[in-house]
Amino acid sequence: MEAALNSVYDSVILRFSGEIWLKKVWTRKYYEKRLARNLKKTLQHYNIEYSELERRHSRFYLKTNSALEASDKLARVFGISSVSPAKETTSEFNDVIQTSMQLAEVLLKKGNRFAVRCKRSGNQGYSSADVQKQLGQIVLDTLGGKLNLKVDLSNPDVVLGVEVRDKQAFIYGQTVDAVGGMPLGVQPRLVGLFSGGTDSTVGIWLVMKRGCPVVPVYFDNSPFTDERTTNRALEVAKVLFDWSIGFRRKVYVVAHGENMKQIRTTDKKYTCLLCKRMMYRVAERLAEQLHAEGIVTGEAIGEQASQTITNLRVLNSAVKDYPVHRPLLGFDKDETEAISRKIGTYELSNSKAGSCAAVPYLPSTKAKMEDVLKAEEKLDIEAMIKRSLESIRIIEL
Repeated sequence: MEAALNSVYDSVILRFSGEIWLKKVWTRKYYEKRLARNLKKTLQHYNIEYSELERRHSRFYLKTNSALEASDKLARVFGISSVSPAKETTSEFNDVIQTSMQLAEVLLKKGNRFAVRCKRSGNQGYSSADVQKQLGQIVLDTLGGKLNLKVDLSNPDVVLGVEVRDKQAFIYGQTVDAVGGMPLGVQPRLVGLFSGGTDSTVGIWLVMKRGCPVVPVYFDNSPFTDERTTNRALEVAKVLFDWSIGFRRKVYVVAHGENMKQIRTTDKKYTCLLCKRMMYRVAERLAEQLHAEGIVTGEAIGEQASQTITNLRVLNSAVKDYPVHRPLLGFDKDETEAISRKIGTYELSNSKAGSCAAVPYLPSTKAKMEDVLKAEEKLDIEAMIKRSLESIRIIEL
């Protein structure tokens, strides 16, 4: 069927996320311009040829002979709520019927239940109800007998969609849910603490969905972890970057092992907290250098010992000038894993990799700020930050 549909379709209907349409005019224009840029970058990345990308009525209409492939790829662009590969025709009633029948002959199979849905704007001399009623009857008269078709408006196997816009009409047979959200780039850049695990990856993806480009920062804890951990993180980053086509595909890798050696000379129960506080400090300096507006993490309440409400307050105090965003704060693990599966990172994030050997047997879950600060008195914090920044490798994927 795919080959037959490819021969019929010549367009893609791209519907905006509802939030975009609710913005004030000047904001909406900016969002739409950014969205058009991201769509074009995605088409270019996948070498999908097209002749036109037209914006009208909370839609983009793409003219392409690769409508099925384009629909699949563009459904992953933030800011698009749904896509439909379609066939364009004029809004003349007979053309609408004729083109719809052309698609119906490909889509409908023996025993199918079908419905006709029409949306229309402009003055064409007929109503949406006219299209639905007459097209449905013609389908039954032409194909109903030999295919044993039935009309089912509640639970159809196939929906013949008709979208009429002034002098144009688009006929389609499927609507694919897209990712939604805001166009990537309409919000400022963030720095993301990134381990390659499920939580940090999903946390980054969620703020990307709200329009924030993210620079992932990976802390290499060698010799307390092995190369498998770093390799896993880089493989996960490749998948994550496929959601941000047209933006930087760079991971900042910070050598953190020497810091860990020094941290382990302090009170062992604070190891994870001191480690994370150091990561926050380095991320804050990077945010300043990269003109980012904050830090994003994958922390959720109680997920780990360092992520109790008490300990999150201790972590926050390590950062002075930038906010820490935690989109997973109230998520259950099952909810996070469901998103990880959806975005294609779950298997990689949970592939075998070395655990951090520096984690203490009994980490503190309710650390007192004064005790943490006392433990840090043994450390030369500024020297550790400086060494971390100087150690950074930028890996382009």
